[in-house]
Amino acid sequence: MQPPETTLTRRALLLGGIGMASASALLVACGDAADFVVVQRFPNTALTPGNVRLPISIASAAGALAVSGPAMLTGAITDSSGARVATVEAPRFGIGQAVAYWSVTATIDRPGIYSLAIDGALGDPTPFQLFDPGDVTIPTVGSSLPGFDTPTTADARGVDPICTRDPAPCPFHELTLTKALAAGMPVVYLVGTPAHCSTGTCAPGLDFLVEVSGAYAGRVAFVHAEVFADPEGTAVAPAVSALTLDYEPVIWITDATGKVTERIDIVWDAAELATLLSASLA
Repeated sequence: MQPPETTLTRRALLLGGIGMASASALLVACGDAADFVVVQRFPNTALTPGNVRLPISIASAAGALAVSGPAMLTGAITDSSGARVATVEAPRFGIGQAVAYWSVTATIDRPGIYSLAIDGALGDPTPFQLFDPGDVTIPTVGSSLPGFDTPTTADARGVDPICTRDPAPCPFHELTLTKALAAGMPVVYLVGTPAHCSTGTCAPGLDFLVEVSGAYAGRVAFVHAEVFADPEGTAVAPAVSALTLDYEPVIWITDATGKVTERIDIVWDAAELATLLSASLA
């Protein structure tokens, strides 16, 4: 089974995110979540069976994104026959971000087309597809993260700037990904661009990673690569092409052998990131 073709360009995906309304959209409190619609925050072409993470946000019927909302959303995931495969209890996250999100997680064992229905949401359930891992081009859980000579402070390799974090670059540009994977320790690899991420998730996402990295000093290698090779954000960086990546930001977590143990797509906050890192790096 091959992933469906997309009508969006890679640049449009990288700048706009997947199923995410523009970062300039109006915001609303949605405290009681009355008359809301589901806003997809997960990728369309890279999900595989196993422990599936489907972050979503909610918006008013008029399209204004919610900055807050219920502490928990409930619902169900069904397969193409309509059979329930998982019950949803999704906690709210988004501390330190402009928009709240809810992290839907479920264990689903088979490729196929599924639907996510959130209790109280307007409109049809949100469809998504799980692909056979062999049909997904980017590294998935259980596969090996390939090495790549990412830009470093010593060698930018044609990428300028090597880090768009403001006001100062992040500390994850001392080792290339290739050297990090050869160091015999787990690796946390982030591809994202704080300066050009229109959904507003890359900058806080990188800051959250910087904050939590100190707890793993000396035993985990952290590497960051930018999405664009120029300050204007017009040329895709080699790190993106090397992984055939069509969305960002994304974090891969590996074990000491370079096998991917977790992939975190598009949105996370400090609390969820800390939990996912702890579970993967314990």
